[in-house]
Amino acid sequence: MLRRHTISFKNAFNGLIWSLKTQPNYRIHLFLSLLSIIFGFWLKISYIEFIIITFLITVGLVIETINTAIEEASDAIDTKIREDIRITKDVAAAAMLIYAIGATVIALMIFVPKII
Repeated sequence: MLRRHTISFKNAFNGLIWSLKTQPNYRIHLFLSLLSIIFGFWLKISYIEFIIITFLITVGLVIETINTAIEEASDAIDTKIREDIRITKDVAAAAMLIYAIGATVIALMIFVPKII
């Protein structure tokens, strides 16, 4: 049983490394996350605000990872342009877009009052 969990962890880690190496949006998300953390320290946001920023970063990475998995699985099914696959990929990307807009609004609510 421990071996199965070790293999699962290794596979998950491989997926993370692959995402970092091949997905530009993943790297952009990490860059913006690092900026948020740096600005958090610089602007002295509260402990609760840091928890919120950390949560936003984590959920954003999770959604980006799921979006990437859906895109890769869709491409594995058929690389030709198909309406059903296009819709699947567009909806997965829309989930990330909706999240990014919401996370940006929340981050602005935390950071703008500190800047002003």
